[in-house]
Amino acid sequence: MPSTPSESATARLGRLLTMVPWLVNRQGIDLTRAAADLGVSVAQLEADLRLLFLCGYGQMPDELIEADWEGGRVFVGNADSIARPLRLGVDEAVTLVVGLRALREVPGLDERDAVDRALAKLEAAAGDAAGPAGRVRAEVAQGGDAELLARARRAVADRRRVHLRYVVPARDEATERDVDPMRVIGIDGQWYLEGWCHRAEDTRLFRLDRVESLDVLDVDGTPPPQATERDLAEGTFRPAPDDVVVTLRLLPGATWVSDYYAVDSIREVTAADGGGEVVTLRTADTAWLRRLLWRLGGRGWVLEPADVVAEVREGAADALAAYPVPGD
Repeated sequence: MPSTPSESATARLGRLLTMVPWLVNRQGIDLTRAAADLGVSVAQLEADLRLLFLCGYGQMPDELIEADWEGGRVFVGNADSIARPLRLGVDEAVTLVVGLRALREVPGLDERDAVDRALAKLEAAAGDAAGPAGRVRAEVAQGGDAELLARARRAVADRRRVHLRYVVPARDEATERDVDPMRVIGIDGQWYLEGWCHRAEDTRLFRLDRVESLDVLDVDGTPPPQATERDLAEGTFRPAPDDVVVTLRLLPGATWVSDYYAVDSIREVTAADGGGEVVTLRTADTAWLRRLLWRLGGRGWVLEPADVVAEVREGAADALAAYPVPGD
């Protein structure tokens, strides 16, 4: 009998790795009781035991696990290599402890008590291996206030639609959107809400520090079937082949630009050369970039390409020409 259709191979492997040492230490246990204690049906347990016949550290018969449950009692043999539960190594223990400590600092987390209990058990079980974790500092993503983040997480959990007032830096404007939330995720030091945007009729990623307001609506927020989560393995920004690559010089007081916008590279400038940064970024539309540089008031300018340098200079000149000259 195969595993439950909804069960993944990873979930079944985890159960088998737990089940083998459990049965080895309970030789002759009643089949029905074993199934109940393991939380599976008798048919599922029998299917798992049949699978064990094919498992081992080699391919020869004496290298495979033996399982016998005829007569209603379970016996497992030739499984000495996994007769005891797996133990955490130092790297694994440190990773889990640091991850749980970072998780408990997440704003709006409702399960902090459960995290504290799991952390206490893990630290007790890891013993000395948890010691190095105390010297590791884990930074939780920032951006957006705690209450807004908590509302976003509740909307995801309750499947409620949200209404956002969201600032779009590329157009330097605030937009109103109804969104069916899919997940809240921290990446690249920022919190994001991903969901199906009814304005764009597509999946969108909203950075929470750019959300001016978020209201949870009394409307079902289940995303439509065509809504799919983005693969964020390589970050949140997706450059297009025809994007313009722009190099900016940012003086001290304007380096917040590299924190707020996605950039390709950052080079620190020494104090002797005026300090600040030289950054490169990609954009499909330079209109927002021109407005940004004008707002910086001389604390930032374009180094290249030449056509963008000319656009910024000409726009600044046109703006200055609109002001009357003193004395005229």
